[in-house]
Amino acid sequence: MQSIYRDIQKKALQIASDFSLPEFYQDYHCIYEASLMAYETDPIIAKLRAFVAGYIESDFGHGMNHVVKVTIDAGALLIIEARNAGYPENIINRRLLIVQCAGLLHDIKRKQKEHAIKGSEFAKDLLKSYPLTPDEIEDIRLSIRNHEAFKRIEKIDSAEGILVSDCLYDADKFRWGPDNFTETVWDMLAFANTPISKFIEHYPNSVAGLSKIKNTFRTCTGKKYGPQFIDLGVAIGQVIYEYLKEAYSEA
Repeated sequence: MQSIYRDIQKKALQIASDFSLPEFYQDYHCIYEASLMAYETDPIIAKLRAFVAGYIESDFGHGMNHVVKVTIDAGALLIIEARNAGYPENIINRRLLIVQCAGLLHDIKRKQKEHAIKGSEFAKDLLKSYPLTPDEIEDIRLSIRNHEAFKRIEKIDSAEGILVSDCLYDADKFRWGPDNFTETVWDMLAFANTPISKFIEHYPNSVAGLSKIKNTFRTCTGKKYGPQFIDLGVAIGQVIYEYLKEAYSEA
C-alpha cells in the first residue's frame, strides 16, 4: 500500500506543477527570502532545528518538511504584519526569532492526542535551556497551544504574543492548500495503510471540511492570501480525485 501511495504522490506533484504558485510567494518574495535567511543563519534556530530534526517523526504528513515550510512562512507573515503595525526593526527581528522557534516546535507531539497542548508544554520545558526570556517562552507556548483550527483559544495578554500566535496559525493553515494534496494526505494514508477506495469514498466530505478553514485565518495577510491557498489545494485535489476514480476505483 505504501508503494502505491508513493506513486500517487508522484502523480499529485505532476498535477500540481500545472498550477501557479500561491500569489503570497510572488507578492512577498523578498520578505520570504528574509525569513529564509534568518532561518538558515540564526544560531538559536540552528540549534533548535537540529534538535527537532533528530526528534520529530516524518511518516505522518507533519514531519520536518512541513515544519520548515510553516516556520519560514510564519516568519514572513511576522515581518509583514509587524512592519504594517509600525514595530521597529529590532523588535521585528526578535519576534521573528520567537515565531520561528514556535514554528519548529508546533508539531513536535503531532502523533499524540491533544498534540497542541502536549507540544506546548514540551516546548516550554525544552526552551528553558535556550537564551530566551520567560515571556518569550510563554509566547511560544501559547502559539503552539493555539495553532489548531476549531479549538478553544487560550487567551494571550500581549499584542506581541498575539502577533506570533496568529502568524504561526496562518502559516500552518497555508499547508492545507497545495501541500495537503502533494504531501500530507498521502503520508497520512500510507501511515494508516488506508485503502484507496476509502479515500475516494470520503473525498467529497473531506473537501467540504477543508473549505471551512478559509474563514479562520487570523492576520490581515492571512485573510487576504490564505483562501487562495485553500482554493488552489481543492482545485489540485479535484484533478487528483478524478484521476484516482479512473485509475484506482477497484483498489
